[in-house]
Amino acid sequence: MPKSLADFKYLSFDVVGTLIDFESGLTHCLKQIGTERGVDIDGEAALALYRKARYLPDVGLFPDDLVRVYLVIAPDLGLPAERALGERLRDSAKSWKAFPDSVQALAQLAKRYKLIAMTNAQRWAFECFSEELGNPFYQGFTADDTGTEKPDPAFFQHVFEFVQSEGSTKDDILHVAQSQYHDIGISRKLGMTNCWIERRHAQKGYGGTIEPENFTKPDFHFTSMAALADAVGEKSDA
Repeated sequence: MPKSLADFKYLSFDVVGTLIDFESGLTHCLKQIGTERGVDIDGEAALALYRKARYLPDVGLFPDDLVRVYLVIAPDLGLPAERALGERLRDSAKSWKAFPDSVQALAQLAKRYKLIAMTNAQRWAFECFSEELGNPFYQGFTADDTGTEKPDPAFFQHVFEFVQSEGSTKDDILHVAQSQYHDIGISRKLGMTNCWIERRHAQKGYGGTIEPENFTKPDFHFTSMAALADAVGEKSDA
């Protein structure tokens, strides 16, 4: 039988792109730099360049890696390839905003579930993101904690071991994310139940997120966190 939203003890979340609007954060900073230099920056074009640069062989941990990424993409954007500007892009992560529905939805969901953050970001950035989101998480796992990034199964294994220490299993987790590549595909392969938050449902392409080789049909599908929270509320009232 298909699981109901009421069947889970934990909700695990991708953070950057699902809860935090990193695309707007990145493009806002790049457009600011562009304005100062008299250069008009196209947001979608910048995201396409970012996506390509982010996954080159010499990739580093995120968001520290944004310094390197900026130096790679700056010439194509018509911006100065200066390290100080790359550091500015990196540091902009400290002020990236939540999607408008994230804080309220998480607060509502935290009343029913234990919320676990699973982010490819480093711990310093996650602490900023968590504060922006109202510190809703029961537990958080970062690239620093796991030594890897999703979609590496090893990242997920850290979470499985954590819930096992509390007497639960991965069957008690609903994994919630916007990235087909980093989260939805691999969570299905690992036997998790998943929920796709299709943040770019009104936009073409994959923006700043790498395109998956194959599309994975999720177990649950919403276009916003608010819709997920509302669906959980309806189950609670039933």
